[in-house]
Amino acid sequence: MQEDFRLIVDLVSVLAVAAGGGLLAALLRQPVLLGYLIGGMVVGPAGLGLIKEVIQVETLAQFGVAFLLFALGVEFSFAELKKVKAIALGGGGLQIALTILITVVICGVTGAWGALPAKGVFLGSILSLSSTAVVLKCLMESNETETPHGQVMLGILVVQDLALGLMLAVLPALHEPGEAIGVAVVTALVRIGLFAAGAVVAGIWLIPPLLRLLARTESKELFLLGVVALCLGIALLTEYLGLSIEMGAFVAGLMISEVEYADQTLTYVEPLRDIFASLFFASIGMLIDPVFLWKNLELILGLVAIVFVGKFLIITPLVKLFRYPLKTALIAGLGLAQIGEFSFVLASEGQALGLVSRTVYLLILGTTAVTLVITPFVLRLVPFLFTVAESMPWLKPYLEEVQPRDVADDLPLKGHVVVCGYGRVGKNLVKLLQQHQLPVVVIDQSESRIQKLREAGVPYVYGNCVSLHVLETAGVNHAKGMAIALPDPMSTRLCLKRALELCPELDLVVRATQDKNIEVLYQLGAREVVQPEFEASLEMATYLLKGLGLAGDVVQREMQQIRKDHYLDLRPEQTASEVSRNLEHATQDLNRRWYPLPSGSPLIGMSLEEADMRYLIGVSLMAIRRANGEEIDYPNNQTRLQEGDRLLVVGADEELAALAEFAVGRTAVPGEDSACQWTAINADTPILGKNLADLDITNKYSVKVEAIRRDGKFIRSPDSHMDLRDGDQVLLCGSLESLNQLQPLFTASEAVPLSIPMVKTDEAEALKEFLPVDQSRN
Repeated sequence: MQEDFRLIVDLVSVLAVAAGGGLLAALLRQPVLLGYLIGGMVVGPAGLGLIKEVIQVETLAQFGVAFLLFALGVEFSFAELKKVKAIALGGGGLQIALTILITVVICGVTGAWGALPAKGVFLGSILSLSSTAVVLKCLMESNETETPHGQVMLGILVVQDLALGLMLAVLPALHEPGEAIGVAVVTALVRIGLFAAGAVVAGIWLIPPLLRLLARTESKELFLLGVVALCLGIALLTEYLGLSIEMGAFVAGLMISEVEYADQTLTYVEPLRDIFASLFFASIGMLIDPVFLWKNLELILGLVAIVFVGKFLIITPLVKLFRYPLKTALIAGLGLAQIGEFSFVLASEGQALGLVSRTVYLLILGTTAVTLVITPFVLRLVPFLFTVAESMPWLKPYLEEVQPRDVADDLPLKGHVVVCGYGRVGKNLVKLLQQHQLPVVVIDQSESRIQKLREAGVPYVYGNCVSLHVLETAGVNHAKGMAIALPDPMSTRLCLKRALELCPELDLVVRATQDKNIEVLYQLGAREVVQPEFEASLEMATYLLKGLGLAGDVVQREMQQIRKDHYLDLRPEQTASEVSRNLEHATQDLNRRWYPLPSGSPLIGMSLEEADMRYLIGVSLMAIRRANGEEIDYPNNQTRLQEGDRLLVVGADEELAALAEFAVGRTAVPGEDSACQWTAINADTPILGKNLADLDITNKYSVKVEAIRRDGKFIRSPDSHMDLRDGDQVLLCGSLESLNQLQPLFTASEAVPLSIPMVKTDEAEALKEFLPVDQSRN
């Protein structure tokens, strides 16, 4: 075969096996990266040996890293870097220095690979780097790049990538005297400084005019060609300066990120990035010798364990040192505990310089490859691990950021709107609410965003909105409404669930980052779920339909019906197994349980609207599995419970225990002649401070106190000596007439409507004349 044609065959072979491996991994519900790596191993020199031009393929694979970091730079931007500059520069720098220092000490003490400090520095440099490509891809797949732990990991990874240039510059001088190493470090720092100064100048005066000129041609091909040439040109410049191609690509992305064409650039480059990234991971697989791995499996697994545990123990305390929550520190420690793909570059250079033997080089490659393979599994296991840990009472307080870090002095006491998240959506929402003179409280855990709130004079609570105490501090109990605009689906679900634990009647609107989360959020109790992409489609369709002559009210009714149907007309159809799989994934970070409905339960035959379990005891019913094997995911209010049903329920341990009593009829079950209501106790309530025995409402009014929510805890069948405190939510059950007679006792100076969740629509209409305020709830 002609040599010039050989490279094309090899390139097609690698892409084909990467696609096949990725498809197989996806079908097995495993990370596609695993498929790319295994595909490379199969066709590589140590596998079937189908690839002949390995060096050329590896060279092309460098484009994958370059485009990955270029896209990261475009997305990350200088503004994003400023948010995590402390942990990125301080934490990232300390992590690299500590890893190298500890490795040098261990090598010196044990005599491993020779006692020369140079070898310890070289090995420490390899171990200090984590995988930007793997971590970034995992974060993007789970939509967690904007979460606190995602920002922390990306900030540290950026510093590690920038340090690669310095390491490559120092590496040849490790065999030289100390003066030569100092000269190499100073020379590298000067080069980096000159390059950074040039990048700033180009980013301000050269890049924006060039992109505007390309955009004015209105040619997609020309714009893409110019951007690719710019990215690779700057990357080659940094390589020529003795730094790294990766550093140049990342800086090129940062330069473009501040230009108005950043989004357009990212849209054009993403397909190239994904193709070359798969080629890059396959090329890493080609470096791995499966026979060597198998023969040295025990040693490599031991090294993998040492690397994972060691890096975890270095990174986690460092992140915590910079005042991040323990949960964020733990996720960052687990996510960055692998050895990065750029370590292959250092290892190759080290072998060429004689710092390591061929055997040690292969051990480094094998250890690195295994850590890269298991990282996606570790990150996917993190939610499950935290769910298990939080179920342990002695661990839960340490994992939750219980108390707010800071609180504004002018928090409104009641009648306000709580906004969780002060990103782009949250900021716009606050602005619109303030234009209508509505009091607002914002919850956020980003120091930079809290500083913006301080400067703008917006009341805030600095803390994790998943914490019950943070939500209580923000006054969720007495709020008119709440909006959750968080980028992290897991935090969104937990925040929604815990807000409703504090205030079951809260009017709550949630942003869904992905369409597969819409039904889960509704089932957990959200009054309204907004999906930005679908909303954009509806608004554009509304404009066009009105412009084409359709009546405005007709168009609005159609759009509102689509929203009422939870965007089902716009969402892709899914099979029952796909819906079940999405439900399983969405609830894995919540406290869930399959509960068999007891035989003879009074709930059998009732609709979910009549049972109203979420309102009465706090649990959310996510799915029903019938005795005949049929599964109903996201059941609606008209679904009726049947004998032999198993219920997938989500709730706190106390709520799940309350469900067991509720299902066997030990507590009041709503019916036509009875009702239950949650009522709030505050400073203006006449019975504040009195205990239940003093009130004796069971004998006087035939009304029973079924439960009390206090400090986020659900107290089922409270003791008669329990006193009522400010902030308590009390569940009263009895006849409608009796509940209405109790209104003066449980109502503050302002009229508080009673909730009647279990009466039918026609009965509710008849009761409007009887009650002082319309309070029917459907």
